[in-house]
Amino acid sequence: MATLTVQERDFSALTADEISELAGRLERDDYSSAFEGLDDWHLLRALSFQRPELAKPYLYLLDLEGYDEA
Repeated sequence: MATLTVQERDFSALTADEISELAGRLERDDYSSAFEGLDDWHLLRALSFQRPELAKPYLYLLDLEGYDEA
């Protein structure tokens, strides 16, 4: 994948293979810096809103916990 920010990313152009590759990197924690991993995490999180059908198999990587703010 090209190194675009989440705001610059065209989510409609992402393929299932690209998302699988991103998820693999997140699972392996295969980054030279913490910022690279954070960029992929933010991309997967944004994708979960924009293209939930692609992100659904990898939501466990986001480690989101539901909570009640009340």
